[in-house]
Amino acid sequence: MSLGLSSTAAAQGFISPFIGYNFGGDSGCPEISNCESKTRNIGVAFGSIGRVAGGELEFSFIDGFFGDTPGISSHVLTLMGNFMLAPKIALVQPYGVVGLGLIKSHAEVSTAGLLETDNNHFGWDIGGGAIVYLGEHIGLRGDLRYFHAFQDLEIAGFTLADTKLDFARLSGGVVFKF
Repeated sequence: MSLGLSSTAAAQGFISPFIGYNFGGDSGCPEISNCESKTRNIGVAFGSIGRVAGGELEFSFIDGFFGDTPGISSHVLTLMGNFMLAPKIALVQPYGVVGLGLIKSHAEVSTAGLLETDNNHFGWDIGGGAIVYLGEHIGLRGDLRYFHAFQDLEIAGFTLADTKLDFARLSGGVVFKF
């Protein structure tokens, strides 16, 4: 004789658009405070999260990454796959993340594109934050993450020895669970 029991799903899918800014490391803002040229970061994360753990794929775009300098434009794209340790405590779900992925930087000097450089870096990120649920399927999310590339940074064909692209990001967003 077999007994069939159904249970609720252990994890739910989510999508989380966010906005934030970068500081420290190679970003145009050396510190979290006292920075005139905060570089905006926009992105989206999607994945699955349960009562204790989850995973996400996160994409972000950072315009003006190296700062606000006349004649220089720059941006950085990140695509990270992250493991999440996320114990749910009532309406709050604090989490820590660690992951691997792509950090793509682009810099262009002068409006004519006289000097242009693109770098694709394999990198890692680590951080944490919290989701505060406002209902069963919606919440607010805030986090702090640190990104670091494995390869040395190359600008205009010159490799900057022992200079690996790194920065921190403070962000907030909305979480939609389904």
